[in-house]
Amino acid sequence: MRMQSHRASKGVSFVNLVQQLVFLPAVVLSSVGASASITVRASSSSSEAAAVRMSQSEPPPPPPMAKKVEHKMEMFGDVRVDNYYWLRDDSRSNPDVLSYLQQENAYTQFLMSGTKKFEDELYAEIRGRIKEDDISAPERKGPYYYYRRTLKGKEYVQRCRRLIPNFEAEAPPSVYDTMPTGPDAPPEHVILDENIKAQHHDYYSIAAFKVSPNNKLVAYAEDTKGNEIYTIHVIDAETGAPVGLPLVDATSYLQWAGDEALVYITMDETLRPDKAWLHKLGTEQSSDSCLYHEKDDMFSLDLQASESKKFLFVGSESKITRFNFYLDIAKLEDGLVVLTPRVNGIDTFVSHRGNHFFIMRRSDKCFNSEVIACPLENTSETTVLLPHRESVKIQDIQLFSDHLVVYEREEGLPKVTIYHLPDVGQPLKSLHGGQAVNFLDPTYSLDRSESEFSSRILRFSYSSMKTPPSVYDYDMKTGISVLKKIETVVGGFEASNYVTERKWASAPDGTQIPISIVYRKDLIKLDGSDPLLLYGYGSYEVCIDPSFKASRLSLLDHGFIYAIAHIRGGGEMGRQWYENGKLLKKKNTFTDFIACAEYLIEKKYCSKARLCIDGRSAGGLLIGAVLNMRPDLFKAAVAGVPFVDVLTTMLDPTIPLTTSEWEEWGDPRKEEFYFYMKSYSPVDNVKAQNYPNILVTAGLNDPRVMYSEPAKFVAKLRDMKTDKNIIMFKCEFGAGHSSKSGRFEKLQEDAFIYTFIMKALDMVPAQGSGLN
Repeated sequence: MRMQSHRASKGVSFVNLVQQLVFLPAVVLSSVGASASITVRASSSSSEAAAVRMSQSEPPPPPPMAKKVEHKMEMFGDVRVDNYYWLRDDSRSNPDVLSYLQQENAYTQFLMSGTKKFEDELYAEIRGRIKEDDISAPERKGPYYYYRRTLKGKEYVQRCRRLIPNFEAEAPPSVYDTMPTGPDAPPEHVILDENIKAQHHDYYSIAAFKVSPNNKLVAYAEDTKGNEIYTIHVIDAETGAPVGLPLVDATSYLQWAGDEALVYITMDETLRPDKAWLHKLGTEQSSDSCLYHEKDDMFSLDLQASESKKFLFVGSESKITRFNFYLDIAKLEDGLVVLTPRVNGIDTFVSHRGNHFFIMRRSDKCFNSEVIACPLENTSETTVLLPHRESVKIQDIQLFSDHLVVYEREEGLPKVTIYHLPDVGQPLKSLHGGQAVNFLDPTYSLDRSESEFSSRILRFSYSSMKTPPSVYDYDMKTGISVLKKIETVVGGFEASNYVTERKWASAPDGTQIPISIVYRKDLIKLDGSDPLLLYGYGSYEVCIDPSFKASRLSLLDHGFIYAIAHIRGGGEMGRQWYENGKLLKKKNTFTDFIACAEYLIEKKYCSKARLCIDGRSAGGLLIGAVLNMRPDLFKAAVAGVPFVDVLTTMLDPTIPLTTSEWEEWGDPRKEEFYFYMKSYSPVDNVKAQNYPNILVTAGLNDPRVMYSEPAKFVAKLRDMKTDKNIIMFKCEFGAGHSSKSGRFEKLQEDAFIYTFIMKALDMVPAQGSGLN
């Protein structure tokens, strides 16, 4: 099944609809009294009912116009007026606010009602590409294979396991091992069915699922609101019976400390992970011992287990500094011990093998990191195993009993290099002659997977924009690689029909910015007439590697080009790439993105009239900033859960993430940062000018970007813009930062966004149909 190209179609006209709406009188929302005090569950249905009434009425309704309540903020002699500050309600229960959000949702639903048939068909096509009943690549852990199963028509997964036939603890695993599934195979056991757990929740997510070392118990972290505040449950892996009472108000950081204890992390009132706890099974949470309390509000805690499973590591990090403690699982009574001390500007990530700790260390001098090792009994005695290199960034390390796997980046592409280690007890020296794993696509994505420490089998997941996610087992001794699982794409998908490219755009300062591109070669003209969707992020040193997304095929098969701008602020090209897109260099992120857009236009991948842009969270900040800077460059924009009220948020230390992110964006309590951040903060820079068509989304329970930021952005745009284009705002009442939780619900969101984009480009057929 594929979507026919309708590049020349003239159907439901977005502009005509907007012109009907724009000349109607504005509605100013005011207090709606007790009638708007409703439950969250009822909110979406109320919006739907309102939308039905609106769609049946004539003439079409005006866009919601939020009331103005003057709120002045002054600093350094500068006065800012925020007329929409009232939209922030930390309790998410204010009747005025909920009423406004409902009216926005109803208005959005009305605007999209004319293309609902097309959207539904598009969703059916996207869903039709998925093999709904499937299993993940089984992972060996002790005597079991563990895997996830999806069922036809079900939103969530089952967590399963199956015994390994004739298991012998001493028998080495092989890349050729397969899990038997026939009638003579050991039976499948469902440990946890998320579909049952999710039945009474609008949102459901399990962020950690940890099996005890003896495989008898499972601990998992559950979020039922989308606010990323987790409840930890422990169950019997065979019976599913609860073991003790749940641990509440936790993060998803969770590890077993032997078979009878857990270590987990909780948060303070600003949702900053600040305390590490030891919980012994069978005891009350109130009696748990606090292993460490991080009182510096610039730092947050995390938790990892060594691949050897002999140590747990509690890390405390800011944006530029990280130090670590270790907990010897065999000596829990000793508590946490400092492994790498706190030194400003030095990042350390740690692991263990034999009688050594292995440390990945970054500093101002070694900005792309080095790998060192130290004896367990003398952590100050270090040996450099892999030195710092200016052209290669060490991104991660993974240890095995006989090997060290190093994940690197060179020229923006991920690499894997494997080093054989001397026997435990032998001296560790500088490592040379690593074995590289080779990949074919010009641009691709690579993710490490959990592997058995005592084996020589490395597992990783590989994909590109035309290669579905593929799980490989790689024998580090022989170099043999075996494909264990490739995501099935139903409907005759052929990777050879698609082309991936890597191009470079010149930023205003001459820096070369990589762009990853994919398109269907039999549909694209490359004469400037093709529609193009450009995605960007560019923050937190996050690498947006080009990976596969099955739903994106519905854009490509409709004649779209899809591109990713690997802009500064991300980590694709090394640590300096990140440093040059943060703090007082943040505007490089935005000008890089604009340069990529201009390059794509210049090289006739698209034109201004066919260029759409997309970004989420900090990528939504990017979208907001470039819309203010160059609104003429784009036809449509999607800003998902966008961080757009930068200055006001970063001045308020009571808001989650504020204090810990002063090293990312700057501390606006200092004058230089205040005025620099004000110069690009999207809410502060909306002006009377023409803007393209814009879709903005939010999650009411989002703890990372409060729903009020995108709400204020939309309200101010509506008040000030001078064009007749549309602005739509969709706030999910039962979701957080990652939108809805069900797998089909996420596909519905993709279909909605793609329909908006095609509608903005006037590519929706007149009857809202045309999908084959």
